[in-house]
Amino acid sequence: MNITLDNKLIKRSSKKYIQSILSNNNNWKILDIGCGYSANKYATTICDVQDLSDFYSNRNFIKLDSNQLPFQDNQFDFVIASHVIEHVKDFKYFIAELERVSKKGYIELPSKLEDNLVFENKKDHLWHMDFDDVNLKLLISEKFQYIEPIITVSMIQKLRENFKSSFILELYWEDKIDYEFINNSHSLKKYNLSTFLRKYFSKKIRGFFN
Repeated sequence: MNITLDNKLIKRSSKKYIQSILSNNNNWKILDIGCGYSANKYATTICDVQDLSDFYSNRNFIKLDSNQLPFQDNQFDFVIASHVIEHVKDFKYFIAELERVSKKGYIELPSKLEDNLVFENKKDHLWHMDFDDVNLKLLISEKFQYIEPIITVSMIQKLRENFKSSFILELYWEDKIDYEFINNSHSLKKYNLSTFLRKYFSKKIRGFFN
C-alpha cells in the first residue's frame, strides 16, 4: 500500500492510520527509536539509549551510544519516533538522522497544552511543538512553562481518550521533515492558574446567591 501526500512532505495523521499501513506491509524494515518499553508492535528493529536487550529478547534491539544513529542510509522502510524529539538537545541533527535512515515515518509529540499540564514533562522536555497546517511544517520553540503543571502522566493518558487532538501531535512525513524554529522569547507570558480558579469559584458563588 502506498501513501500519497499530494506532494506535501509532512502532514497530520493518526497512529491508528499508521498502524493500518504497517500491518499491510509485513516485508518492511521498521525502526522504532527512543520508545523505551513501549515499542510499536510492527517494529523490526528497536533502538534506545537504555539497554533493553533483555526486555526485547525476541526482537532486534540496538543500544544507542552516540548522537548518530547506528544504521546505514535508507536502511529502513519506515521509522517511528514517538515522544522523542522534545527530549533531544540537538533536535536538528536528530531530525536529519531520521531522514537519513528512512524516507518516511511517523512522529508523535506532546502539544504545548499537554507539556504545560503534566508534572513529569517539566524537567524532561526541552522544546515545545506545534504544527503549521497551512504551510505544512513542524514548529519548534524553546520550552517555556506557561503554567505550573497540575496533572500526572497517568491522568493525561485518561484525558487523551476523549481529547487526543488537544494533547498530541500525530504526524506522517515523507522524504523530508519540514520544520521551523520559532523564537518566542518576545511573547512569553506566564499564567497564574490560581487566578483562573479564584475567578471560577467566585462566579459559582455569585450564581449560587443570585
